[in-house]
Amino acid sequence: MNTLQGKTAIITGGARGIGKATATLFRQQGAHVIVWDIFPESDSITRDLVKNNMTYHEVDVTITEQIRSSTTEVIDRFGKVDILINNAGITQDRTFLKMSEETWKKVIDVNLHGAFNVTKAILPVMKQAGYGRIISASSINGFLGAFGQTNYAASKAALVGFSKALAKEVGKYGITVNVIAPGFIATDMTDQMPKHVLEQALGQIPVERVGTTEDIAHGYLYLASENAGFVNGSVLHINGGVF
Repeated sequence: MNTLQGKTAIITGGARGIGKATATLFRQQGAHVIVWDIFPESDSITRDLVKNNMTYHEVDVTITEQIRSSTTEVIDRFGKVDILINNAGITQDRTFLKMSEETWKKVIDVNLHGAFNVTKAILPVMKQAGYGRIISASSINGFLGAFGQTNYAASKAALVGFSKALAKEVGKYGITVNVIAPGFIATDMTDQMPKHVLEQALGQIPVERVGTTEDIAHGYLYLASENAGFVNGSVLHINGGVF
């Protein structure tokens, strides 16, 4: 199937992990995929994206000039943006009493302000076309909280409120706004976690396995597809039944 045949999709944070799995799946489904990330052009990760017929732009979601420039380039080449995946995000974990203002602001700036910056640039393009899918990455920790993650949890919870409010504003323009909330997902980051921490996490998941990046990518695919045209202002929890 080519669920996204002819669609143009921008995926922030798309050079590795969940973002790369999503970019790969979208390309397989016929979309023109533009990955925005901050890896240099010479990096093997980005070369792999280009080899698989995806476009890579070095874009920092906290720098509006880079966003504007790349948006113009995308429109000049493809004429539209049908799908925006606000996937870029970082963690800088500290317990609250040890968290500096700089650490707090950095995570909020990338995870929350980054989504604002990118959406602000792309939304007028979608409005003019009368069509769009905007999907942002929250997290189970935006709902449950997590030790040492007041900054991260706050940013991910805020994305839910942001998306629900925006959904009410732009639905009349043929644009839907939704959220993916991943649970415990196997990535390069989790591969470096202590074994006992992984076992503890696994014990909390009813399906008795951690998620894969492909699990999340398929959630993004559904919300980006025509099948989800009546899904708006919703949160899709993909966590194996943790709650």
